Amino acid sequence: MEFERREAPYVAPQASVASIMREVLLALSPAAVAHVWFFGPGFIFNLLVATIFCVIGEAAMAKARGRKPEDLLSDYSAVVTAALIAFAMPSLTPWWVTATAALFAIVVAKHLYGGLGFNLFNPAMVGYVVVLVAFPTAMNVWVAPRIGDIDYEHLGIVQTLIYTLSGTFPDGITVDAISRATPLDSMKTGLNDLRTVAEIRSGPLMGDFGGRGWEWIGNFLGLGGIWLLLRKIIRWQIPAGVMAGIFAPATLMFLAGADTHPSPLFHWFSGASILCAFFIATDPVTAAASPKGRFIYGFGIGFMTWAIRTWGAYADGVAFAVLLLNMAVPLIHRYTRPRIVGHEREDK
Repeated sequence: MEFERREAPYVAPQASVASIMREVLLALSPAAVAHVWFFGPGFIFNLLVATIFCVIGEAAMAKARGRKPEDLLSDYSAVVTAALIAFAMPSLTPWWVTATAALFAIVVAKHLYGGLGFNLFNPAMVGYVVVLVAFPTAMNVWVAPRIGDIDYEHLGIVQTLIYTLSGTFPDGITVDAISRATPLDSMKTGLNDLRTVAEIRSGPLMGDFGGRGWEWIGNFLGLGGIWLLLRKIIRWQIPAGVMAGIFAPATLMFLAGADTHPSPLFHWFSGASILCAFFIATDPVTAAASPKGRFIYGFGIGFMTWAIRTWGAYADGVAFAVLLLNMAVPLIHRYTRPRIVGHEREDK
C-alpha cells in the first residue's frame, strides 16, 4: 500500500505577498487622488518616475543575483515602495531626485541586504532620507493647496512636466510664486520667531487641525488604513502605538503651554503621521513581530517623530524615527517575544 506524501509547508498560506501588496496599493488610492486634487499632477509624475526606477532596480538586481526578474516583480513590493516614495516627495520634484530615492531604496536598502524579507531598514524611508540630505533645495519645493480662496500660482500639467524633466520653472514664474512652507515648516519657523501657536494657525494655509488639503489626505489615508485592518493585512498595535506615541507627549506639552506647543491633533493631521502609522511603520519585514513588541515599536516611532519635530532640525521626523526604531527591533524582540509553553525565557 502506498501513502500520499506531501512536502512542507503542509498548510497553504491564506494570502500571498502579491495579494497583500495589491491591497496596500488599493488602500493608498483614495489618498493619491486627493493628493492630485489638492496639490496638482506632480504626484502622478513622481509616482511614474519612482515606479519606473524601482522596477528597473528590481529587475537589475534580480539579474545580478541569478534570478528571473518576473519572479521578483510579480510580488508588487517594488511598486509599493515607489508609491510610498511618491507620497513622501514634494509635488514638484525633478525626476533625477525621485529616481535616486527609488534606486537607493531598491538596490541598496533592499537587495544589498538580501532582498525582500531580509532588509533591516524600510527601503522607502532610506531612499527618502538619502535625497533629503543630498538634495535639500529640491526637497523644499512644496506647493500651496489648490483651494479657491488661496491665491497662489499653480502650474498646469505641461508646466509641471517641464519642471519634473528639467528642474526649471517656466518663464516669468519664480520659486517664490510657487513654493509655500508646509504646515509643519510654518509651525517650526513661527515658533522659532517667537510667534504663538494661535498666531501661526491664523494663516490661510491652516485648516481645522493641520494644513488645508493635508487634512483630507490624512483622512483618506486613515480610511485606507482602517480597510487594511478590517482585511487583516496589518495588526492594530503598530498604528495605535504610533498615534499614541505622538499624542501622549504632544498632549502633555500642549496642556503645559498651548501658546508654544501645537495640539496633538495638529501633529496627527500634519506631515506623514497617518501615512506612517498605517503604511510605513507596518512594514512586516522591518517592524517588530510580537504583539507587545509591535506596540512598543509603534510608540517609539511616534514619540521620536514628535521629538524630532519639536527639538530637531527637520520639520517632520517620520523617516528618521522609522529608521531609528528599525535598528531597535532586535532589542525589542529580545524582551517581548512570547514565552514558549513549558520553557523559561532566557533574556541573557
